[in-house]
Amino acid sequence: MTQIAAATSNVTPLKTPTSAAGTVVSLPAPAARPVFGPRARTRLTELARAIIPPLLTIAALLLLWELLCSSPTSSLPAPSRVVSDTWELIAHPFYDNGGNDKGLGWQLYVSLKRVALGYALAAVAGVALGALVGGSVWAMRGLDPVFQVLRTIPPLAWLPLSLAAFRDGEPSAIFVIFITAIWPIIINTAVGIRNIPQDYKNVAQVLRLNPLEYFIKIMLPAAAPYIFTGLRIGIGLSWLAIVAAEMLIGGVGIGFFIWDAWNSSRISDIILALVYVGAVGFILDRIVALIAVAVTRGTANA
Repeated sequence: MTQIAAATSNVTPLKTPTSAAGTVVSLPAPAARPVFGPRARTRLTELARAIIPPLLTIAALLLLWELLCSSPTSSLPAPSRVVSDTWELIAHPFYDNGGNDKGLGWQLYVSLKRVALGYALAAVAGVALGALVGGSVWAMRGLDPVFQVLRTIPPLAWLPLSLAAFRDGEPSAIFVIFITAIWPIIINTAVGIRNIPQDYKNVAQVLRLNPLEYFIKIMLPAAAPYIFTGLRIGIGLSWLAIVAAEMLIGGVGIGFFIWDAWNSSRISDIILALVYVGAVGFILDRIVALIAVAVTRGTANA
């Protein structure tokens, strides 16, 4: 016990560390997150590149137009005068005073209905006839010369014949749209069918596809880029044809509105209508192009 006590007495007690003055370390502030990520910035840049050049071009053309037509002796109104003269048409596109006195919104709506019906008929008939001509040598020899002759006839040349046959302006206008749009659809569909790779045809033979299955599963997907090329050409020609046809058949429609404005010497109304016609034609082309990209998964150009 004496030895243990001596040993414990020799142990040096532990010293409690004294508290040193603490140093405050300031952490760096977190970096601010960018409002737009890299993908969003890339898309905004692409959008700006697509929009800014046309806007600048349009602004330059409007400025040039304003300078050239600002003189009181000018035969055409300047853009500022067009806006002031047609402000009621711009502000109230869907007014309806009865008869043919309707706003430009209704005029475009009636024209678009005619185009939709005639173009739909042309698309169905054009794809079917194009597939027949492209897939059959005998059909190509028999029908192709006839198609090549008929497609050279101007669209408005069919209007008197259609008026004599239908005795009504509405179906006559639809027929003019149909006969105008069908030819590029037939020709492009036939070219697409002829360019189907032989490997696809061999697969169809191995799988023993019937004609309907071959048409749906092989022909249409393989020829889709060509078909949509014809459809894009057809929609543009349809819109051109309806404006010209409505000038002759009368009634409600953007074509008759332009002709009536000319007879009444309303040049500003004509210019506004032409702007609307161009905008609607551009939108129709974009719609068909976007459908083509979606259906063909990007193989058709937008």
